[in-house]
Amino acid sequence: MSDLVTITGIAVGGDGVGRLSDGRVVFIPRTVPGDRIRLREGSLQRHRNFARADVGSVVAAGSGRVAPPCPHYTADHCGGCQLQHLAYDEQLTAKRAIVGETLRRVGKLDLPDPEIVEALDEWRYRSKISMAAKGGDGAVTAIGLHPYDRPNFVFPLADCHITDFRLMALWRELRGRLPMLPHPLTRLTLRLDREERRHIIAESAGEPWLNADELRGALRGSIEGAVVCWWQPVDGAARVVAGPATGFPATAFEQVNPEMGAVARRWAVERLGDVKGQTIWDLYGGIGDTAALLVERGANVVSVDVDEKAVSWGRARLPAARFIAARAEDILPSLPPPHAVVVNPPRGGLHWDVSLRLTSQPVAKLAYISCDPATLARDLGRLNVNYTVTAVQAFDLFPQTAHVETVAVLEAA
Repeated sequence: MSDLVTITGIAVGGDGVGRLSDGRVVFIPRTVPGDRIRLREGSLQRHRNFARADVGSVVAAGSGRVAPPCPHYTADHCGGCQLQHLAYDEQLTAKRAIVGETLRRVGKLDLPDPEIVEALDEWRYRSKISMAAKGGDGAVTAIGLHPYDRPNFVFPLADCHITDFRLMALWRELRGRLPMLPHPLTRLTLRLDREERRHIIAESAGEPWLNADELRGALRGSIEGAVVCWWQPVDGAARVVAGPATGFPATAFEQVNPEMGAVARRWAVERLGDVKGQTIWDLYGGIGDTAALLVERGANVVSVDVDEKAVSWGRARLPAARFIAARAEDILPSLPPPHAVVVNPPRGGLHWDVSLRLTSQPVAKLAYISCDPATLARDLGRLNVNYTVTAVQAFDLFPQTAHVETVAVLEAA
């Protein structure tokens, strides 16, 4: 194949962006701005308005190209990271551009690329890792991650360079004891909680995990501190089967980069100004981290989340706030009128009924914490009828990946 492509930017998802000789936009994984790429023979897939292809060879490397340190990134095409081949400063530049371009293109908002707060740590920041399990003849043959170009395949994981050392130490011990996990295993999640206890959440489609105590005994001596074992049936609720039942909801959503998550939340809450004595809604509030900051500033907080375990945990740790286990779109009519609202929705963004409530009865200030620039842009476009975006800040919670956290602050127009 004779096609040579010059990469001009990084797209949402982390692929490099260039143009074919016919002018069609082409997306090419593992490339950086400034690269001149020869496409891999047979990899070009033309679609109506764009194309995709893989790298055959790098004819000339862009200035931001670096050698990725993780062997899985190159040898196994690990899909967990997308930007290890890009220097960290260039990653930050790319993420700023991704957020800004998406807000302008999708949200039709006249906003510049936001500033971005760099990560406290570029590596070993994840407090959670979830791995797929591949089995055969009733036994686990591989536990690991998916290649970006073969999503149905699982390669055995040796080490994840963006995951906390303490979880990887646990994984090294578990790798030699896979028969002690429940069968047939479908997913294995390791999580570090705030008291530095390590949690093993084993998901399986078979019988309950009955020998988890034996595994904990085998780990004793090689793993310092408490290990808690959870069994989660497929499509069912997880429960502790060995170790201290601390009440920590190991299956509840929490930022995988807790330190940077706290930085983003604090910035959002500070932009609300003086909230003392005011009623504040904390929608999609999870385990109550944002609610705790608001209570600290004297607000009367109503925190809503659909996850009952997360709400129960939040209620126990923060009795000064009111916690409700419900879908936000179902409960809003019964809540007291707020002075300001904080929303931190899942990747799908705000439910239409939540957007409708916020636009039909505007609040003085609204802080939107988002993990997805596209749905953030969509929702800000909808809210723009009655609000003005006064501040946008990006936060790099996920170095080496294409993901970016963004906080937008709106005021009633």
